[in-house]
Amino acid sequence: MAWFTDRNTFLLAVMVYGASMIYSVFLWRKGFRRDEHVNYFLLLLAFALHTAAMMQRGFSLQRCPVNNLFEATLFLAWALVLAYLIIGLLPRLRFVGAFASPLLFVIGVFALMPSLDPPHGPRPEFSAWLVSLHAALILLAYGAFGLGSVSALMFLTQQHNLKFHILRAVLSLLPPIQRLELVTSRLVLVGFILLTLGLFAGGHLPRPEGVSYAQDVKVRWSALVWLLYLGLLLAWWRFALSGRRFACGIIGVFAFVLLTFWGTNLLSSIHHP
Repeated sequence: MAWFTDRNTFLLAVMVYGASMIYSVFLWRKGFRRDEHVNYFLLLLAFALHTAAMMQRGFSLQRCPVNNLFEATLFLAWALVLAYLIIGLLPRLRFVGAFASPLLFVIGVFALMPSLDPPHGPRPEFSAWLVSLHAALILLAYGAFGLGSVSALMFLTQQHNLKFHILRAVLSLLPPIQRLELVTSRLVLVGFILLTLGLFAGGHLPRPEGVSYAQDVKVRWSALVWLLYLGLLLAWWRFALSGRRFACGIIGVFAFVLLTFWGTNLLSSIHHP
């Protein structure tokens, strides 16, 4: 049917993300004392629609759909929900969806802004497989960082419960605070490794004539993000950064990524020659 374009299919996915977010409010009010299999299957349905939208866009353009901001945002949210669905196979970690679904809904609504997907937007400069690998690794890294920030938020929530609502913390389905800290650090470590590999792959891509990597806004921004996560990991590992400060740092850096990714992408002469 003509109505089922890639954008409209993604709109359906965003609506399901919204339903998951509404159900998550119910879980929060109950203190996570209910099983979350319903929320998991809602996100699984949204992921199926989300994947279909990406496939429609990719087949129509005959390339990996990560060129303009709509496509990049589509891939970022897809990587985030994929990471959740994998860790959500473990019932004890399925509660992450209650924190991830609001983030996915907000990202989805943002992606649907018409200005992010111009009808005659810029076309990619390169078509080699290394471009797709670079984009996939970078966006999967951001997905891991996103889940790491969600886990950090849960850490702060459980810490608050332990401090002010001891009974609620005991009855909650949230895991122990030590496990949340470990999950957060491992997700960030995985994201950092993926980001490093993605930047390494990007460094071997050809670039438009006369354009310097060192002078590109996106390259400098990526280096800054890499250094920020490296600093957080070193502070946690070598200098015993407290769990609360580490969690706040993870949330803060990911918020910085979300707020500045789009602008630096538009200003990049490599990504938008």
